[in-house]
Amino acid sequence: MAKYQLNVNGQRKEVSVDPSTPLLWVLREDLKMTGTKYGCGVSACGACTVHVAGVATRSCVVPVSLIGERPVVTIEGISQDPVGRAVQNAWVEKDVVQCGYCQSGQIMSAVALLKHTPKPTDTNIDESMGGNICRCATYVRIREAIKTASQQAT
Repeated sequence: MAKYQLNVNGQRKEVSVDPSTPLLWVLREDLKMTGTKYGCGVSACGACTVHVAGVATRSCVVPVSLIGERPVVTIEGISQDPVGRAVQNAWVEKDVVQCGYCQSGQIMSAVALLKHTPKPTDTNIDESMGGNICRCATYVRIREAIKTASQQAT
């Protein structure tokens, strides 16, 4: 076991865990932040996406020991960001959610896309969101919500 000081959603959090513990399990089990979902455990589905130093990151494969001082933002904290709020509002406006399981990862990836590419094309959206799987196939609504958020966030 080792102690780690994490910056999660702008707050300092201390955890004592095995260094190889994936960030996902630290967030869910140790910090009780269950908005980030477990989907596959191999970085293939995107359900566990969080931001680490502003980069969309699959938390299921990143050991907590590699986080260091870099800030982590989860779905619980994304509304503190204007782009995050715009994406969440667009998700509601476009009625994106069906079962909802993948949506926290979808939103986190969408926010990262809009921060990097404020006015994305369909190709930008497809490339950026392609690694996020939605079993309910709400991809058309996801694309529309991203376009709506890109207009609202500027």
